[in-house]
Amino acid sequence: MPYRRIRLVRLWLSLVAALVFLTVVVGGATRLTESGLSIVEWRPLAGTVPPLSQAGWQAEFDKYKAIPQYEIVNRGMSLSEFKTIYWWEWGHRNVARLTGLVFLLPFLWLLWRRALPPGLSGGLAVIFGLGAVQAGVGWWMVSSGLADRISVSHYRLAFHLTLACLVFTALVWTAARVGAPRGLAVSWRLRAGAMLLGALVLVQIYFGALVAGMRAGLVYNTWPLIDDRFFPRADDLFFADPPWLNFFENALTIQFTHRMVGYVLALVALLHLVDAVATAGARKGVRGGALALALAILAQIAVGVFTLVYRVPIELALLHQGAALVVLALATLHAERLTRPASVAMPVPNLVLAAR
Repeated sequence: MPYRRIRLVRLWLSLVAALVFLTVVVGGATRLTESGLSIVEWRPLAGTVPPLSQAGWQAEFDKYKAIPQYEIVNRGMSLSEFKTIYWWEWGHRNVARLTGLVFLLPFLWLLWRRALPPGLSGGLAVIFGLGAVQAGVGWWMVSSGLADRISVSHYRLAFHLTLACLVFTALVWTAARVGAPRGLAVSWRLRAGAMLLGALVLVQIYFGALVAGMRAGLVYNTWPLIDDRFFPRADDLFFADPPWLNFFENALTIQFTHRMVGYVLALVALLHLVDAVATAGARKGVRGGALALALAILAQIAVGVFTLVYRVPIELALLHQGAALVVLALATLHAERLTRPASVAMPVPNLVLAAR
């Protein structure tokens, strides 16, 4: 690929990744403002247009009044209050639609012009497929809260967020890999550590979503102790039968697991940093990536602690969610750099060739 085209493809994929980031943050605000059930229908095309008249707004409000959340939580809310939560959900859905268009239209154009190498076109098609599945998962999540519940299923919420993070990871990885220089000569231990950190970040995000879906952050608001202990009683952690169910439906176990995975993540990041600094032949870029990732993880833990002890204010909660994606991006870039195959060569800009 010509160097100019490589830069354009990278810019395009980075823009799509930024839009995924924005979608996740707006989705977090939608959840925190209890706005996610304000639109009770899934209209992929017609839903892009909001109500344009008073009668249209009243019709949407009447649909919302028919679900349990209105009857139990918001009964008596005004039309003006309904508009506030409606705009949050409408914004979330339409940022997601915009993300899909910004990916699909350039992708089709590049395919038509045969401007992508075969390996890249297949990978991008998979990413678009995951994004399409994500749209369906979003409605699957919302539909769980329209009958017999006042909120969405925390299982579906966690799956929805984790799938969005997988799409984000794939975009960041692919953008970094396009036209990348040769792989670095580092030890297998450094490569494995980088991949492990990426996997642990995704696991931590999944359990964070379970914490959010179960409102577990509003139950145990002390740190470093939880339920007056560092390690809660086993009877409190594992009272559900079968025991594994506690990791998904016991608020204490879910929040405790989220904390422990965070501690393990920080420990692995620090050990990986020490390894990157001490290993002979490890390049400066490797050490810098390991340091940036370790610092970001420690900062994210600090934000999480403040979010917890101040009982999840929306500003800190959104910062915590956004910072999780920043950590994920750093982990992805670091792992991509360390696992890059040596056969991938960096194209030389035309200006350099001309100078020679």
